[in-house]
Amino acid sequence: MKIYKLGIIGFGGMANWHRELLQEIGRIEIAGVYDCKKEAEKNARKYGIPVYTSAEEMFADKEIDLVLIATPNDYHKPYAIAAMRAGKDVISEKPITLSSKDLKEMMEVSEQTGRFLTVHQNRRWDEDFVLVQKIMEEGTLGDIFRIESRVQGAHGIPGDWRQEKEHGGGMVLDWGVHLLDQILLMMKDATLETVYATVTNVTNQLVDDGFSVELTFSTKQKENSRIVVYVEVGTSNFITLPRWYILGQNGTAVIEDWERNGKIVHAVGADDKDVVPVRTAAGLTKTMAPRREDTISTLPLPKVTSDIKEFYQNVIEVLDGTAESRIKLEEAMRVMKLMEAIFASAEEKQVYHAEGSKKI
Repeated sequence: MKIYKLGIIGFGGMANWHRELLQEIGRIEIAGVYDCKKEAEKNARKYGIPVYTSAEEMFADKEIDLVLIATPNDYHKPYAIAAMRAGKDVISEKPITLSSKDLKEMMEVSEQTGRFLTVHQNRRWDEDFVLVQKIMEEGTLGDIFRIESRVQGAHGIPGDWRQEKEHGGGMVLDWGVHLLDQILLMMKDATLETVYATVTNVTNQLVDDGFSVELTFSTKQKENSRIVVYVEVGTSNFITLPRWYILGQNGTAVIEDWERNGKIVHAVGADDKDVVPVRTAAGLTKTMAPRREDTISTLPLPKVTSDIKEFYQNVIEVLDGTAESRIKLEEAMRVMKLMEAIFASAEEKQVYHAEGSKKI
């Protein structure tokens, strides 16, 4: 079977992660890297990887089949287009580029040249996300009406190009691209209706260091059925909230963290009419009283497994001509348009009406 030769542009931390992963897979061999930084070149040579003096030299190498672009975000488009026009297939780190207009141009070049172009949306394989999909498929919670997805840290934006607007910095493009891709994949049979977003500039005034967005989807569960999805990214959170919080008519699921600690609490057959009021300082309340223990069941979260190596295994299958890409450019375009809607909503301080699937 053919061994595909890979060239890497940008040999930082993420590119080294790809190097480690490819060692476990086979069929893709790193033939060389290009990086403008001497330290990155030194690291590549440490692993016995040849170094190109320019991206153009890499693209001119007839041995190279595939190019991985792991640079700051603003370089993804020009390098991808140049590589495809040189006859190379391309994997771009996320986000695939900075705007839907740029992505449209990249897709046109892919079509014109016949070259494969994809984006490394690796968090489709995160086991917490796979777990949410399983919970929804099993239906234990009944009809879902709200999903909350969060990632929160307390260190601000890393002190590199991610805090520079010209390089595509900020949390919408850095982490939002992951969480929104997960949500749109999960809600692929629903119609996005509205977007309302805010962004924060707590530690950085040049780019967003956090954001929150409320998305409203209409679904086919039943007439006038809607799911509200709340997505939040924060970098100044010293106490973190759950990674996932899922509400259904018959129960609630919480996934606390990346390690998938959490539980499911759902209703069982017993009657819950005899509610015991909760006594507060200001009086009694039945509305906010918990359910009786005999009317609920607490379950552990289901077990799931996922394998990130499937990303590259699928790339190999695409290059072999035996499968389609699991990450479609049309999906990347939908994420890109949603990120643009988030920026527009936050700037205008208004609800963005998606008008079905026309805009997003």
